[in-house]
Amino acid sequence: MLQKFNPKNRDLIVNINGRLVHRDEAGISPFDSAVQGGDAVWEGLRLYNGRIFKLNEHLDRLERSARALSFPEVPPREKIVEELKRTLSANKMRDGVHIRLTLTRGVKITSGMDPRLNQSGPTLIILAEHKAPVYAKTGLTLITSKIRRPPPEILDPRIHHANLLNSILAKIEANNAGADDALMLDTNGFVAETNATNVFIARKGDLATTRLVACPEGITRATVIEICAAEKIRCVEADLSPVDVYGADEMFCTGTMGELAGVIQLDNRLIGDGQVGPITKRLSELYAQRSSSEGVQVVE
Repeated sequence: MLQKFNPKNRDLIVNINGRLVHRDEAGISPFDSAVQGGDAVWEGLRLYNGRIFKLNEHLDRLERSARALSFPEVPPREKIVEELKRTLSANKMRDGVHIRLTLTRGVKITSGMDPRLNQSGPTLIILAEHKAPVYAKTGLTLITSKIRRPPPEILDPRIHHANLLNSILAKIEANNAGADDALMLDTNGFVAETNATNVFIARKGDLATTRLVACPEGITRATVIEICAAEKIRCVEADLSPVDVYGADEMFCTGTMGELAGVIQLDNRLIGDGQVGPITKRLSELYAQRSSSEGVQVVE
């Protein structure tokens, strides 16, 4: 599974601190904190029919993450929404769009890790691309990574930060093994998430997802839990081991960039019958109904 260049994105307009520029002319300072140490927070958003699904939830998490990292300043929500609107308007976008929203600590007066060197306020970057959900509907293959997710006392996963080396190392393992993605465990050997998504398993009609110990508070994950409650589908949060996953009837992963995607194989073991299962398909349809009809209007 390798994303390909979409020619529709050849002349994207990118927003950097309110400045709208062609993608080939966009850039940030080498003194920016994102370059200096991955000192930034981010959100992935999706635009459906002129609406951004779960926008307020994403902006809530962005602000919580920035505050946890002691950003002295966070742009007002109204300002962020206005810049999102300007960016989408400049690109004439309305549907089938993924948005990467990044907030860095800003530009330093000289290189170094000390946040006191940041004296000019944060940098807000908005990158909107024409991008369909990135995972194949036919099902994903995973391997279990040797790279572990750290516990909260090392780095709290509720901080949605831009230092993603942990995930990248796991993704390299998956690439080398010819798998789509990597399943990552916590330091106790329980399932955390994949290198990019939260995970669910199904057994005998019930669902389970991992506890929020070494994985972030996924907004798509939370939406699936909401749907389960509305549809009277039992769903619990639990410590899951790889053995629990091997014995599952179904498995799927969740995230804004890929929505819901079935998993059909882990570590060369078929999940269930090796096909995307009925619960995964049903929840995918229910999620699509919500995302196509709910959200904050940003394009008229």
